[in-house]
Amino acid sequence: MGPHPAVAATRVAVRDVLRALHPGDLVLVACSGGADSLALAAATAFEAPRAGIRAGAITVDHGLQPGSTRRAVDLVPRLRELGLDPVEALGVRVGRRGGPEAAARNARYEALDLAAARHGAAAVLLGHTLDDQAETVLLGLARGSGARSLAGMPKVIGHYQRPLLGVARDTTRAACVAQNLATWDDPHNADPAYTRARVRHDVLPALEKALGPGISESLARTARLFRDDADALDAWADRAQAEVTRDDGGLEVAALAELPAAVRRRVLRRTAISTGSPPGDLFARHIDTVERLVTSWHGQGPINLPGGVEIRRRCGKLLFHRPS
Repeated sequence: MGPHPAVAATRVAVRDVLRALHPGDLVLVACSGGADSLALAAATAFEAPRAGIRAGAITVDHGLQPGSTRRAVDLVPRLRELGLDPVEALGVRVGRRGGPEAAARNARYEALDLAAARHGAAAVLLGHTLDDQAETVLLGLARGSGARSLAGMPKVIGHYQRPLLGVARDTTRAACVAQNLATWDDPHNADPAYTRARVRHDVLPALEKALGPGISESLARTARLFRDDADALDAWADRAQAEVTRDDGGLEVAALAELPAAVRRRVLRRTAISTGSPPGDLFARHIDTVERLVTSWHGQGPINLPGGVEIRRRCGKLLFHRPS
């Protein structure tokens, strides 16, 4: 008999990712002990040796809950029993910038980046699933952040890869049960104080009830379609930015005005970020205000963006400046 269908689904997903790597490469699985990342760890431990790939794991202790350090330490030998090596438990200090969810995410990725560099890993595998993708699309819709936000999480970004984006959360849980893997449910995932938890436990079930089953699959498919569109617009914006940027770094207003709004806003956002405005603090409303210097000019003064970036219109150009 072959493996349980849920186990097979996770292994096939991992196998597709490993094909792009080279024999002898090291991959690290980011594992919290939850069903998604534990199913990913088990699938990677099974598939990696067959592909000639080395596989290890990193678990990050955010220190936000009683007993979190003990859980992280206890997870290490369990991951090693799967055949993963090296395996590390890393403690991080979570700040406050951007709210609790963003701060924990930033601390986690910083630790994973350092671990990947230390071990020379070719890739870090994340356990986000199709359901996580659906939640991300809804959160992007609520923020009104445009096509790139609605495109959800990319399957690959830098050295991070998400093999399970096409696999449902129920499948990862079934895979863990089939392999007798004891999982841990993070209480933050059910805490209504967190926006994603409310989307997961209130919004998506309400949509399923009102519109019928398959909402998560439809949202994930929407993300893929938006990603294709966003990639095309980004490529257009690459070319446009080079064409409208002058020698002093200013953007020619007349050339900006001729661009489609979707392309123009991308050029404005990119220029603001390159000048020093933090991407996580730069929202659509900020870019809308800057865009009015192009499309609705009536002599208004400079615009101030997060990060201390100042934008003013002068002599037919938008000048971006961040005082030292």
